[in-house]
Amino acid sequence: DPDDDGKLDLAEAKRAASKAFDHLNRDKDGTLDRRELFFRLSRSEFAAADPDNDGTIDKAEYMKVVEARFAAANPDKDGTIDCKEASSRAGKALMRLLK
Repeated sequence: DPDDDGKLDLAEAKRAASKAFDHLNRDKDGTLDRRELFFRLSRSEFAAADPDNDGTIDKAEYMKVVEARFAAANPDKDGTIDCKEASSRAGKALMRLLK
């Protein structure tokens, strides 16, 4: 929450996700495989996020997952995730992608 308003908007989430992706991409090949995404995506989620079935997820594919998880964690559709939403099951799933 860089603007310190007590809420996380999609742009903030995407900035955090981009940093997380870069951190997880230790081999610097521009993609993440199942091993690099351990505990962040289930097998079925990984398969859904890998439409080209190449066994990896690039940053654009990762961001699509972030967007979907953000939408799921924002049931009131106000465009922000507050503390209550962040502590929900969907919110926690989103937060795993941002760390």
